[in-house]
Amino acid sequence: MTTAKGDPQYDASEMESRWRARWVADRISEIDVERVAPDRKFYNLVEFPYPSAEGLHVGHTYTYAGADTYGRYLRMRGAEVFQPIGFDSFGIQTENYALRIGEHPRTLTERTIVNYRRQLASLGAAWDWSREIATSDPSYYRWTQWIFLQLLGAGLAVRREAAVVWCPSCLTVLANEQLEGERCERCGTRVVERIMDQWFLRITAYAEELLEGLDDLDWPESAKRAQREWIGRSEGVEIDFDVPNTGVRLRTFTTRPDTLFGVTFLVLPPEHPDLEALTRGTGSETEVRQFVEEALRDRVAAARSWMAGFPQRRGAFTRSFAIHPATGDRVPIYVADYVVATYGTGAVMGVPAHDERDFRFAAVNGLPVVGVIRPPQDEGAPVEAWTGEGALIDSGRFSGLPSNQARDAIAGWLEARGAGRRVVRYRLRDWLISRQRYWGPPIPVVYCADCGTVPVPEEDLPVILPDVADFRPTGTGVSPLAAVESFVHTDCPSCAGPARRETDVSDTFLDSAWYFLRYPSSEIHDKAWDPERTARMLPVDSYAGGPEHVVRHHLYARFMTHALYDLGLVPFAEPFPHLRLHGMLTKDGAKMSKSRGNVVNPDRYVADHGADVTRMYLLFIGPWDEGGDFSDAGMAGIERFLRRVWRLVTEPHEPARSGVDLRPLDRAIATIGADLEEMRFNTAIASLMEFVRWARRECDKMASEEWARASAAIVLLMAPLAPHLAEELWARIGGDYSVHQQHWPVFDPGSLVDEQVTLVIQVDGKTRDRIRVPVGLDRQQALERAAGRENVRRHLVGEPRKVIFVPDRLINLVTGASDRSA
Repeated sequence: MTTAKGDPQYDASEMESRWRARWVADRISEIDVERVAPDRKFYNLVEFPYPSAEGLHVGHTYTYAGADTYGRYLRMRGAEVFQPIGFDSFGIQTENYALRIGEHPRTLTERTIVNYRRQLASLGAAWDWSREIATSDPSYYRWTQWIFLQLLGAGLAVRREAAVVWCPSCLTVLANEQLEGERCERCGTRVVERIMDQWFLRITAYAEELLEGLDDLDWPESAKRAQREWIGRSEGVEIDFDVPNTGVRLRTFTTRPDTLFGVTFLVLPPEHPDLEALTRGTGSETEVRQFVEEALRDRVAAARSWMAGFPQRRGAFTRSFAIHPATGDRVPIYVADYVVATYGTGAVMGVPAHDERDFRFAAVNGLPVVGVIRPPQDEGAPVEAWTGEGALIDSGRFSGLPSNQARDAIAGWLEARGAGRRVVRYRLRDWLISRQRYWGPPIPVVYCADCGTVPVPEEDLPVILPDVADFRPTGTGVSPLAAVESFVHTDCPSCAGPARRETDVSDTFLDSAWYFLRYPSSEIHDKAWDPERTARMLPVDSYAGGPEHVVRHHLYARFMTHALYDLGLVPFAEPFPHLRLHGMLTKDGAKMSKSRGNVVNPDRYVADHGADVTRMYLLFIGPWDEGGDFSDAGMAGIERFLRRVWRLVTEPHEPARSGVDLRPLDRAIATIGADLEEMRFNTAIASLMEFVRWARRECDKMASEEWARASAAIVLLMAPLAPHLAEELWARIGGDYSVHQQHWPVFDPGSLVDEQVTLVIQVDGKTRDRIRVPVGLDRQQALERAAGRENVRRHLVGEPRKVIFVPDRLINLVTGASDRSA
């Protein structure tokens, strides 16, 4: 939208840039975090963008349009809205792009941030730029490193050898949350597994707290469900299987102890520590070793293929046997790649009659299948595994018990015999934060031959990421920093002897797990956050973002805040009591993707139509939390609407003498406000359109004071949705600057009540008339009014035998004539 037809004064590009410049100059979007009243502050947070080379995409714009509209509405309702912005500027995505184009990640990041800052400003959102942060700035990652040291001191950061997911393309380890199926979320490469020494944050120590905390959060139920499933709490039983003549006791975990008598084999993962003891002297050493080497090379893909149901002979027999704790039978022990070493205890009971994966493994390896649960509708043995409930059979003293009762009975029996115990297990794994890359904050520890692992003293932070010419990942399991001798070689902070630095950098999700704490204290240099400001400004009042971050960023941030709360560093445990997630946008009915070439760049639409049109169109195409379909043709409708508003408000108005009923105005104020309060932006815009149509029809009948109220209401109601145009129109009708500092218009509650209703009058069930009557008419009053209607009297045969009355809706006079004629 450049110039509206018929009005050369309406130049959207000029108008929007002019008002944005004025807002920045007047610092209209900033608040004093030192003095804001706690009962008026509103921390309106959006997920800060990752400044990739492509620039902002329409998903960002969608999030920010909704969050900013909500914040502007609350500001007009009297809140002091804190709406900061920054950049999540470390990480693999920037580094990979830098490698492709041959530019250093530091200069690339500086350049992309400039572009992002321009794009973010062009949207007209009320950002508080005075609080801008960038996670790759040493003034920020100094405190990321400081937080790591606090967790290290509390035993929540640990370094250990573990099987980890490795991306052969990105040449680094990944957390489980950074996978899409069996592929790296960043590059799409199929991942493998390696055994490496890595740094972990012990998020599992907070599994129960994170689960329980969800109950009190105002989050979409889908987000709560996703985190519950990811944490994966399971109540079950550990059951011990002794292996004679080896000194080995295998501990299994199961949620179905009622299937104990159906165990026909045990399965161990390839990395199980007792494999050597179990194969020693059995003649299976070579076969098992070869299988383990093969399995570990493609561990993740093989395990996921089993989960997907692809039967392969992915196992080897150790030629050792365990003793069944209930029957005393010998149970063969296998090693297989469908067992996850980090779940439960590592060893798994093979119950092929009642577990689908066990059934497939047994079929491939010729192992017996023993059913011990009869389905409720027993029609013979199932063709494959029966995984449901039923009555126990062939289970000794427990035969005949319903399976849900048998679970508790068998658990108690095992505990009494010292062969098992009730436990709780979680699917959640500790958070792997080591990355063998360059573009990230160095992990602040050193290794000394005499002192071991030594934290870098806080006064020596930040550990600066050095500039290096060759930042390519090596693929050897160490970061490119390992080749920088001036960085690696240092003095031990404890004994002053020679030491070497940790060369891994930390995961970018660690940077974003606490950034919301930094915003209010961004200009303070001697602490991560000011305690008084933090207590005043946090937790976040509303957090807007995407559903793809629920089991990653949102979960990590919750863990981080719980840990900092327990350490006495913040006064609250939950960072985001109120979370709102936007839906997915499509383009002309298809999912947006680079391969389809249909990704929407908001720059084009802001340049061609203006920020107000782009924002309003995105918010109008569907419920914000559900998404909608983006089309170029649809945007034209919003453009036409704003032009109509411009003409309606700016064209001269000739006052009338009689005046009009202004109750539609009051209803519009109430309806639009209620919709914005609940972030129902599409229905708020629809109501605004309806109100504008009414105003256009009635404006010629309005007295001057009525038109003044109606035109002011149009502009004020539009202000959160189309901030630039509203500011321009407010100035043109003589309003005090700024429209965004005005109060939301008030309405008369009495106007929301319709004082009259339509009463339907029936005679013997057939409608004979409709009349307008006052609300609350009683039965006798309604009968008197109905009887006085000419068309009703014509159809009455004597006095009505019966009167059926529905207040404010219907009266039916039953004469019985139809019965007599029948």
